[in-house]
Amino acid sequence: MTASSTGGATRATSPVRLYMSMSLDGFIAGPDDRPGQELGRGGGRLFDWLDDRLAPGVNGQVYGEAVGTGAVISGRRTFELAGRWNGDHHDGVPIHVLTRRPADGEPPPAGTTFHTDAATCARLARAGARGRPVMVHGAGAARALLEAGQLDELEIHLVPVLLGAGRRLFDARDPGDVEWELVRRLEGRGATHLRYRIRR
Repeated sequence: MTASSTGGATRATSPVRLYMSMSLDGFIAGPDDRPGQELGRGGGRLFDWLDDRLAPGVNGQVYGEAVGTGAVISGRRTFELAGRWNGDHHDGVPIHVLTRRPADGEPPPAGTTFHTDAATCARLARAGARGRPVMVHGAGAARALLEAGQLDELEIHLVPVLLGAGRRLFDARDPGDVEWELVRRLEGRGATHLRYRIRR
């Protein structure tokens, strides 16, 4: 990836990359996702491939790359449904949360910052990642970053199940707005890992 005029050298070395498991019919969670049923009905099947996360092979490689990222950007809903990751998503990397209402609820734990502006959030996450990619969690965060011109890559873990209903990733956006280039395809057990880079 070449340096962007909006991000300079930091953007070149710290892509903002969404990691998302998805069903064949395009759902990232089953119906009725809520506290206590965070992935919706049947949505847990989207993460069965993580059973191999510590084993040699493609799934272990992809998981290792994910936890090798240098910062996390999350939507507020994902952050809360995940129990705020107990303040540490992985290896103490900084967590940046996009939210419309930063003052609502408990203050963020140490190492976590709330933001209302996607561009500022991305800039600070890239700086904190220290040359490593930035991991993005959550459909809301992904949409906000995309609209701000700050989402560089998608890492889609395509799982061969049909959920029939639930939460989609980009259903609120005109699909003709953005084009993506497939830059990597890895076949793992129970998932095909597809990496796309945005065409700018």
